[in-house]
Amino acid sequence: MNWITNYVRPKINSMLGRREMPENLWIKDPESGEMVFHKDLEENQYVIPSSGHHMKISAKERLRFFFDEGRYDVVENPKVVTDPLKFRDEKRYVDRLKDAKAKTGMEDAILSGTGTIEGLPVVVTVQDFAFMGGSLGMAAGDAIIRAFDVALEKKRPLILFAASGGARMQEGILSLMQLPRTTVAVDRLKEAGLPYIVVLTNPTTGGVTASYAMLGDVHIAEPGALIGFAGPRVIEQTIREKLPEGFQRSEYLMDHGMVDMVVSRLEMKSTVANLVKILVKAPVAAKAAEADILPPVVPVPERRPQA
Repeated sequence: MNWITNYVRPKINSMLGRREMPENLWIKDPESGEMVFHKDLEENQYVIPSSGHHMKISAKERLRFFFDEGRYDVVENPKVVTDPLKFRDEKRYVDRLKDAKAKTGMEDAILSGTGTIEGLPVVVTVQDFAFMGGSLGMAAGDAIIRAFDVALEKKRPLILFAASGGARMQEGILSLMQLPRTTVAVDRLKEAGLPYIVVLTNPTTGGVTASYAMLGDVHIAEPGALIGFAGPRVIEQTIREKLPEGFQRSEYLMDHGMVDMVVSRLEMKSTVANLVKILVKAPVAAKAAEADILPPVVPVPERRPQA
């Protein structure tokens, strides 16, 4: 026990009226180095006001910002076997799960909810990168499939926010099996004629990109998000060439046709709501929504038959 830290300092602080200040009052912008007050950042949905840099955000915060008035009903995730392979590396897998649960307050990397956005009933599924890198294991796979089942039962569109480093290695082949399982769930939703919109956030990589994250009716990406299967460093080492500037980032992928649009988090709710109105052919403000999202139609001059 350090008696100066644990006894003397608190006594001096209480005598002088000092208060312990939290360490995260100011957050540094990774791009410009500017210090931003954490309350201002939270009110701006964790988007740096000056640079527009999108910070990582928890699944609970994302649902709170996305749903009308921050209200939603949580979809309960199915229970699965905790450690089917009894995996251990530097640390036991069960211990890693306990740490992740204590850190995030979640049972696994997936959080789903039902509610409304601009009055439209939807199901929203979010991957939390803070839970073991948003990795896809049995629990996450079952939770995603459960969200699709709820969307089918309630006949609602599903919006999925992807953020993952890929499959969870501690579950081996059982993790890889979630790729075809979630793909089947996507097919079932599409067969029912219900919209499936994917929002790709930073980062979305590995097996998640190779499955349900790239099977949406519309693919939206947050600015500057890393999206791909293997990382840029692995690709450069494999092909032994320098990759283009901004390779695998949202803006580069939109220019090359891999994503449909890049949308700021501050405009995500209204953009997704307009897309849902178009896809479900909502009678109210459908034409206005098309005008807001789709590019203007250039009239083609009428061809006259030659004499």
